[in-house]
Amino acid sequence: MIEFETKDVEMPLLDLGKVEKWLGEVAASHGRRIGNLNYLFCDDDEIIRVNREFLHHDYFTDIITFDYSHRDRVGGDLFISLDTVRSNAEELGVAYERELLRVIVHGLLHLCGIDDKGPGEREIMEANEDAALEIWETIE
Repeated sequence: MIEFETKDVEMPLLDLGKVEKWLGEVAASHGRRIGNLNYLFCDDDEIIRVNREFLHHDYFTDIITFDYSHRDRVGGDLFISLDTVRSNAEELGVAYERELLRVIVHGLLHLCGIDDKGPGEREIMEANEDAALEIWETIE
């Protein structure tokens, strides 16, 4: 089950039914099933609060993923700062919706076991994000 919530921001204008179907297909492409996923869209104030309180990091980020996956069932709480997504989209010269989709699937890919912090891992994550965005284009 996938839930989408907001804190101090408006819900992004996305077809959430399509997003749910997409995430299910991406998870399946990695041999996983969707468990309980909770996406919380928030602002920079909330993301830095969460980052400081739970991860002891003192910087802004676009997504924080808490992994509660078990075996092949992915689950977790995913906090997404819409402020940071918007500024990253502007900086990269990409559409806001496209960057938001990339961040949404980025969290799911972490839950599927793909990391992006070690040597060469960022490129692997980006390739998987690109493959997931190609799946997005096929969803009706």
